[in-house]
Amino acid sequence: MDTLLIVADSERDANMLYAAGMFVPDPFIWFRHRGRSAVVMSDLEIDRAKKHARVDEVIAQTGISKPLEEKLGRRPKLAEIIAAVFKQRRIRSARVPSSFSIGLAEQLRKHGIRIWADDKPVFPARELKQPDEVRAIERALRITEAGLRAGIETIRAARIAKDRRLTLTGSTLTSECVRAEINGAMIRLGGIGSHTIVAGGEQACDPHDGGSGPLRANEAIILDVFPRDEKTGYHGDMTRTVVRGKAGDALRRQFNAVREAHRLAIKTIRAGVNGRAVHRAVQGVFEKRGFKTGVERGRQQGFFHGTGHGLGLEVHEPPRVSVVPSRLKAGHVVTVEPGLYYPGTGGVRIEDVVLVTTSGCRVLSKLPVTLEI
Repeated sequence: MDTLLIVADSERDANMLYAAGMFVPDPFIWFRHRGRSAVVMSDLEIDRAKKHARVDEVIAQTGISKPLEEKLGRRPKLAEIIAAVFKQRRIRSARVPSSFSIGLAEQLRKHGIRIWADDKPVFPARELKQPDEVRAIERALRITEAGLRAGIETIRAARIAKDRRLTLTGSTLTSECVRAEINGAMIRLGGIGSHTIVAGGEQACDPHDGGSGPLRANEAIILDVFPRDEKTGYHGDMTRTVVRGKAGDALRRQFNAVREAHRLAIKTIRAGVNGRAVHRAVQGVFEKRGFKTGVERGRQQGFFHGTGHGLGLEVHEPPRVSVVPSRLKAGHVVTVEPGLYYPGTGGVRIEDVVLVTTSGCRVLSKLPVTLEI
């Protein structure tokens, strides 16, 4: 019968969005006590909360703060409002997320409220996606695919100059130009791209390099797109690697190895399988094909990140498909994104999203995989 308390805005805090079910840009109070949930809302948000908040009770903050202001002779602090609400309900302690403000926790303790946190998930149910959540992720993936298609078509339309620079309408095609096309296509569908990756050549050898400057023909260009759907808050996440022109033999072998590992990972995933086993299967493909992983000349090379991660209200959330043990369950939605990175040849990554089922997994992504365009 623990009381759970969250104080955050739901624009940025995934747990608060999951709890309240509505977007609010400023921090507010949500708590659950004896199985019933409630929010404390300002005058600005209370009418909207009554219509949209996924809670049992909506409490007017004014009704709490006005008597306190008369008593204190000043505007009450947030901790004083929480303490007053809890006193009305005889709540003396509350569990909070590990991200809870230390300062606010100390203030609440001074009001006689015991605050404690642990390393358990705030909402364990977030890991297992319900049908409506799967649909929301699929919608986010359709937005993602629209962005990827826009980026790929922009690169495809480019001409190849004598120095291998890609040009479009007489100007050099850059990572920034392609990123703008990707993000613009997603905005038109209600998706917001953040740190969209368009990285070519040597830049693609760093998996999180966003990419900058001119793009060139015959080099791998990694497009990694992970927008948030403004309507639901759920994310998409997909990666494609393309070459405008011709891929060299070394790059093609690298791409084929990643493609094989990607297919094997999807074939291996099912409820009950440990994510570490999926990751090791991917490593096995690369080792068999002679692609070594390690530090060369002070730089990571090969396959040096996880095979995948959970996807939902956050781009990265449990479970992990990596060296860390994590048993997959029906209802998990995870990415599958093996990659290989070698300076001089380039980087290759292919990423799709799957729903784990008892008999295997269902691929939620739909965009075809093509190397040369």
